[in-house]
Amino acid sequence: MGFIRSLGHSPGLWRLLLVRLTSQLSDGAFQAALAFSILFNPDRHTDPMAVAAGFAVLLLPYSLIGPFAGALLDHWDRRRVLVWVNVLRAAAVALVALAMASSAPAGVVLVAALVVTGCSRFVASGLSASLPHVASREVLIEMNAFFTTLGAAVLGLGAGISAGLRAVFGSGDNGSAATLLAGAAIALISAGIAAGFARRFLGPDTPDDRGHSALYAVAHGLRHGLRAAASTRTVAVVLSAIGVHRFVFGINTLMLLLIVRSVNLGPIRGHDVGALAVIGGGVAIGALVAAFTTPLLVHRIGRRWTIVTGLAVATAAELSLVHISWTTICVSAVALGLAGQTIKLCGDLAMQADISDTYRGQVFAVQDALFNTAFVVAMFLGASILPLDGIAPTLVLLCGGLYFFAAVGVWLRHPRDRRTSAVSAPPAAMRPRSL
Repeated sequence: MGFIRSLGHSPGLWRLLLVRLTSQLSDGAFQAALAFSILFNPDRHTDPMAVAAGFAVLLLPYSLIGPFAGALLDHWDRRRVLVWVNVLRAAAVALVALAMASSAPAGVVLVAALVVTGCSRFVASGLSASLPHVASREVLIEMNAFFTTLGAAVLGLGAGISAGLRAVFGSGDNGSAATLLAGAAIALISAGIAAGFARRFLGPDTPDDRGHSALYAVAHGLRHGLRAAASTRTVAVVLSAIGVHRFVFGINTLMLLLIVRSVNLGPIRGHDVGALAVIGGGVAIGALVAAFTTPLLVHRIGRRWTIVTGLAVATAAELSLVHISWTTICVSAVALGLAGQTIKLCGDLAMQADISDTYRGQVFAVQDALFNTAFVVAMFLGASILPLDGIAPTLVLLCGGLYFFAAVGVWLRHPRDRRTSAVSAPPAAMRPRSL
């Protein structure tokens, strides 16, 4: 009932939801258009190492500067950040489209695209850090699940928009450029919605490094974010679990990409976008299920056992990939989507419930850096050791072992939940202002 009341009595919550949905619609449209342009463009050809390099260019630069830039989310008005970063993202998407239309090399396109990706991740961190200002602590896990579920659906809708535009404009460089511009238009809409918030409505209530310049805040952002995360055991433990999941997920992503491009799996046909759509759909279904199961588990058995359960499911799903078939790929996609989203929702809750608003944006930026770096490192490792057909049972067994040891580590290191809701009340000075 608290969840329903929050939806009905917080206008700021609905506005923040709209900002998130339009932001993810822009992300979905852009990411799909870029993937089509690079991976399935008749004018361009890629090998596994090129795919890994593409992800590195897109994700690593922001991962390196994100923990520093995250200080701005705790130093400046978050409303202003959401507005202007979305405007910057729209301009960056337009630059990517221009590079594509001019038949620039893939490296040039990816370097331009990294600005878009950095802006997208910065906006995502700002939205997560802002949520406690529009939702009560008792329903944070439900709100995260609700936002994430709708966001995932909208992300898919954005990909569908790009697929439709690709059919209209064609699959070459010029058609890809036209398709990319949809993401720019939607980012501007997101900026307009964010502009409707009152000043400082989204925090931070007590800015970090108040009285100092933004440059000073950025210079100290990484240290502050790491210190806040490391000194809060619930956050440190769940970030470790998230890192393990993203590492294994990176291995799986490249492995399955190689498999669908080289192996005929029967119902899943290799060499086309449809096979990836089936696998991505399975992951999305698992994430959707997690949106319903995670809040129930957190309130009934606590965060510690919820994370352990998610990692146990991931272990079983990963080991099923020792034998590659249409059935094992689809089942594991659903199970890994469920497990990954469960761990991620618990991580968001830990950072929103256990970290002071003064440092929350920086900790979310640290999480984002870990998230992306683990994925890229795994992609390069996979590119260097995976066979061309992607089938590697030994590597799958090792990844399953990583999940298992992560589950044991969480069970041993995560504090026991003091109450069944697993959301303990913070000191009064750390509570978000009332709505």
